[in-house]
Amino acid sequence: MARDPTIPTPGTSPVTGGNRTVPETQTSAADIAAFVAKARAMTPGKSGTGRLIFALDATMSRQPTWDMACALQADMFREAGSIGGLSVRLVYYRGMNECRASPWISDTAQLARLMGKIDCQGGQTQLGRVLSDARREAIASGVRAIVFVGDAMEENVDALCATAGELGLLKVPCFMFQEGNDPTAEAAFREIARLTGGAWCRFDMGSAAQLRELLRAAAAYAAGGRDALMRLAKNTSGAAALLGQMK
Repeated sequence: MARDPTIPTPGTSPVTGGNRTVPETQTSAADIAAFVAKARAMTPGKSGTGRLIFALDATMSRQPTWDMACALQADMFREAGSIGGLSVRLVYYRGMNECRASPWISDTAQLARLMGKIDCQGGQTQLGRVLSDARREAIASGVRAIVFVGDAMEENVDALCATAGELGLLKVPCFMFQEGNDPTAEAAFREIARLTGGAWCRFDMGSAAQLRELLRAAAAYAAGGRDALMRLAKNTSGAAALLGQMK
């Protein structure tokens, strides 16, 4: 895979292609009060093109699954297209404190090209920045669901759960797809899924068909809500696994 045109440091301008740095965030009491007031005033997104945040751990251990996700992401668009369409925001972290977010993308070829420019680099997890970015987008323009694919967790779980709880108030479920068997990651991912009204599922690196089903199910929910997921669950185990956990 080709590298990004630049390897940015925190606070620098976005890389070529419209990606932007996802900033570190700190929440004050006033921010929380304003957030809760706005969350209570919001209603679930209307029907039409669904908005899905597709977030991936791009640290070194994730390269094989990153390649698999690149190959399977078109299935998300195909599934959503049969319901009402899909707009995806790609968010990834890797390396030394790098976390990037793309613009909203509604073309599968464009997303594939963007993912193809990214290679995995060693570093620690930054899921907190992913969740904070999702919260901002949910408030600003609406988000139907978040998909996260990762295999490790090295952050303060209580802080993550605070942001996850806010996403739950905004009715933005997190679908946490875990590669491997790390117990620390599993505990954190399960709790984030619970707090947001989402779901946690495990998959194996070699199980492309399993990950495909999970991505299709999340896309169906993003495009058509719970009804669309229920219809898909009649025929696919991935959709049924998600639906069985959702509140």
